[in-house]
Amino acid sequence: MTPAIKVLLADDQALLRSAFRVLVDSEPDMRVVGEAADGAQAVEVARAERPDVVLMDIRMPGTDGLTATRMISADPELADVRVVMLTTFEVDEYVVQSLRAGASGFLGKGAEPDELLNAIRIAAGGEALLSPAATKGLIATFLAQGGGAGEGPGAAAYSERLAALTTREREVLALVAGGLSNDEIAERLVVSPLTVKTHVNRAMAKLGARDRAQLVVIAYESGLVRPRVE
Repeated sequence: MTPAIKVLLADDQALLRSAFRVLVDSEPDMRVVGEAADGAQAVEVARAERPDVVLMDIRMPGTDGLTATRMISADPELADVRVVMLTTFEVDEYVVQSLRAGASGFLGKGAEPDELLNAIRIAAGGEALLSPAATKGLIATFLAQGGGAGEGPGAAAYSERLAALTTREREVLALVAGGLSNDEIAERLVVSPLTVKTHVNRAMAKLGARDRAQLVVIAYESGLVRPRVE
């Protein structure tokens, strides 16, 4: 039997945490292992409980979700912990910073219960919560923050790492940045989804990316993909 997905709830609103707990614990394949009312507590509980997924509110008093996510991502002992940011809006001013900090994706607080549960399963499986619509919003936000292609904080380092990618890996990376799923990329390149997954995994390893969400940011910050402003 597959072990239940361990979930940590980090939100300063106790009522919201309670609602999430009831929802998560009602599923046979997941369970809540801890709660936190701020970012510092979230990091502390994450180190103690080693959850698979942290549902992290961005805006919290004291240590916010962005800082907490950065701390979790920087801790080698928490390398397997995936953070899903909870936002008031699916795309807001902190989304790009969240992904740079190591979040696997983001979800609006107004999401349906099934969407939230699916998000937890996707993150626990190592995938990223970036739909094509969300990716377009991410790019728009990235540009609005003044981050053009090849201008991000890690642009130079990423550009050097890109040299290690094969031509096909670069091609797949560009399509990932466009918001395409593995199946869609496979159809576009006329290869199997498994082959695409292999290319994605190799690109992540070479670029030091935690997951698919990080690949999208790297693709734009390195200048591999040029955003089109409509």
